[in-house]
Amino acid sequence: MERGNETLVREFIFLGFSSLAGRQRLLFIAFLPLYLFTLGANAIIIATIMLDRALHTPMYFFLAVLSCSETCYTFVIVPKMLVDLLAQKKTISFLGCAIQMLTFLFLGCSHSFLLAAMGYDRYVAICNPLRYTELMGHRVCVGLVAAACACGFTIAQIITSMVFHLPFRSSSQLHHYFCDISPVLKVASHHTHLSQIVIIMLCALVLIVPLLLILVSYIHIISAIVQFPSTLGRYKAFSTCASHLIVVTIHYGCASFIYLRLKSTSSSSQDALISVSYTILTPLFNPLIYSLRNKEFRSALRRAVGRTISLPQR
Repeated sequence: MERGNETLVREFIFLGFSSLAGRQRLLFIAFLPLYLFTLGANAIIIATIMLDRALHTPMYFFLAVLSCSETCYTFVIVPKMLVDLLAQKKTISFLGCAIQMLTFLFLGCSHSFLLAAMGYDRYVAICNPLRYTELMGHRVCVGLVAAACACGFTIAQIITSMVFHLPFRSSSQLHHYFCDISPVLKVASHHTHLSQIVIIMLCALVLIVPLLLILVSYIHIISAIVQFPSTLGRYKAFSTCASHLIVVTIHYGCASFIYLRLKSTSSSSQDALISVSYTILTPLFNPLIYSLRNKEFRSALRRAVGRTISLPQR
């Protein structure tokens, strides 16, 4: 079927790791344990927060939502990538590609706004500790998560609709391992202006705006911490923010490197390898950062494990 001079594309072919044809099984062996560890670590975080009442606070509520989001985020991309590493033909249907992009963008955009909500939580905890319970009640926390999801879904839906309403060439080979914006636009016939609009929208609404909100929160946080009378108090206050700051740096660093380049100077194969950082490595690091750096969480995890071990003995 044709539309004018364009062919109606029914499927896309992934060429993400085609330059590493002889090493794709090795990549599968390397990526599978990392993915399983990520799933397991996030499941442990969610279960520990749910089971231990000491962790039923806004900070850990946001952490549980973040872990759930990252579990879904990796599930959208990594299983298909692992299957394709062992498959001869690496294809995805046109509808499947659109759904993957929509879901990936929704979770990624929501993730950015969720990090901004977590920054606001730290701002209230340090700058308004006496009103923390009032300002960060359960309804407020749920409302912030709902707002992050609503913003993420709206932006993802707009971008995905703009991309997949384009006419595509008969050549439907994507130089990537999932349906990201740039590789899909490259196989569209008319994308020059739209690609810049889409990337600018993504940068402005999903990267720059939440990052500015986080920066404003931490300007107030640092101003408050500096005024603390004791060194121990300043250390404890900053330590509660350290994990969030590390995750923000990793998330925005990787995302900015990929999406803030209007004209990439690297090859498609390099872009595919770089994308591994935010589809596999970043979701792996985040649970490690929050669990290993947090004494309160480690104590809760030991209590949960202790209760689990003692149950069969009763």
